[in-house]
Amino acid sequence: MNGYTLMHEHTTIDLSGVKKDMDCRLDCFEETLSEYRRLHELGVDTIVDVTNDGMGRNSAYVCEIENKTGIRIVQSTGFYKEPFLPERVYTQTVQEMADWMIAEIRTGIDGCGPKAGMIGEIGTSKNTMTEMEKKVFDASVIAARETGKPIYTHTTLGTYAPEQAAYFAQTGLPMDRIVLGHIDLSGDLSYICRVLDSGICVGFDTVGKNNYFPDEKRVEFLLELEQRGRMDQIVLSEDLTRKSHLGFKGGIGYCYLFDTFIPMLKAAGLKQESLDKMLIHNPARILGL
Repeated sequence: MNGYTLMHEHTTIDLSGVKKDMDCRLDCFEETLSEYRRLHELGVDTIVDVTNDGMGRNSAYVCEIENKTGIRIVQSTGFYKEPFLPERVYTQTVQEMADWMIAEIRTGIDGCGPKAGMIGEIGTSKNTMTEMEKKVFDASVIAARETGKPIYTHTTLGTYAPEQAAYFAQTGLPMDRIVLGHIDLSGDLSYICRVLDSGICVGFDTVGKNNYFPDEKRVEFLLELEQRGRMDQIVLSEDLTRKSHLGFKGGIGYCYLFDTFIPMLKAAGLKQESLDKMLIHNPARILGL
């Protein structure tokens, strides 16, 4: 694995049922294929697709994109957050959910697809972890302990991250192979540093979503974190989930990170070594590649 890795993306996803918005059904095959091909030209050789059961996961769709682009797409197992959890989370025991995830890792997704390489994205709600979300986290820890696979979480607008970190610190899992997602959306550098003090990794993985938090501040934060020696704990991505996020609809597209954000980081003085850590070396360690 010598190229770049995007650690938190969705090749296809469907949250439209709960959100009552068809823009949340990302099923633009040809347009996604075109953008992924350009990502490959830009040096991306791996994408972690964190779409799981309950999020409209379509493993065959992802495999077809993978086969036509040359990008390795690591697919995921697990469950998201309320209100997007599938029925099995409410009816099965924690161990039964863990066994299901372990089977997807060892045997293959849906029993015949590619083997899952990531447990994620598993999430908490804004400022809290619900009872069902706690079941998902508990099952994910069992599956990670049994298989050695990494975990990638969702934090709602960056909230509840210290609590997630404290939860994982008690599990005995290697903290440097767990990523807490969307921490950039917290908008609070001291808060981010407090999370990093636990030894866990974080995702600056909503790059380009300036309506939530401006990229100029992301750049400012990353420069400060570089100065504080935190680059070994950070990964980058965009987390595109809507049709309107893609270029053909006027959105930023999957290549924005390379076309716009990285030039911003370089212009501000971020070192190439730091970029390589966030896009090459940290992902390789986390994924065990």
